[in-house]
Amino acid sequence: MGSNSIKVLGASNHAKSKREENDFYATEPKATILLMEKEKFNNVILEPACGQGHMSEVLKSYNYNVLSSDLIDRGYGIQKDFFDYNKWAGDIITNPPYKIALPFLKHALNIINTGSKVALFLRLLFLEGIERGKFFKEFPPKKVYVSSARLNCAKNGDFKTYSKSTAMVFAWFVWEKNFKENTIIDWI
Repeated sequence: MGSNSIKVLGASNHAKSKREENDFYATEPKATILLMEKEKFNNVILEPACGQGHMSEVLKSYNYNVLSSDLIDRGYGIQKDFFDYNKWAGDIITNPPYKIALPFLKHALNIINTGSKVALFLRLLFLEGIERGKFFKEFPPKKVYVSSARLNCAKNGDFKTYSKSTAMVFAWFVWEKNFKENTIIDWI
């Protein structure tokens, strides 16, 4: 396979540009709008990887009370490490740093109440992997919403530079604490 084939497939380990140091890839607002059209959440939402507020602003426009925080101060929300939250009485919606997405998910499910939801915007490839596979068997997502059209995440929140279509497929993964039935896959 030539390098052009690998680029078309979207293999990130062959990407020509360097990954953002703190894994800051802002979520295109349209992605959150599509989620809002499919799911209802508790009135109180934590967005613990808020970046510059792209997702939080959409959630607020749907009249949710949103606490926005991030480990890195990017001029939006409060600066706080998500792993310092011990309890959250509401739902959690975020695009976590991909390299720690599974620990993020485990912590989120640990700190919410039974029946509360965690919605993570992730690459569809999150379904792969031995460790995640074991986790999904014990803690299946309630729903997975796969994007029918390409949605983008912009490195460092720079949508002008990173607004081109991508070969990556993103999905919303929605867990409900203590849900144990079969996952429903839907398209947005």
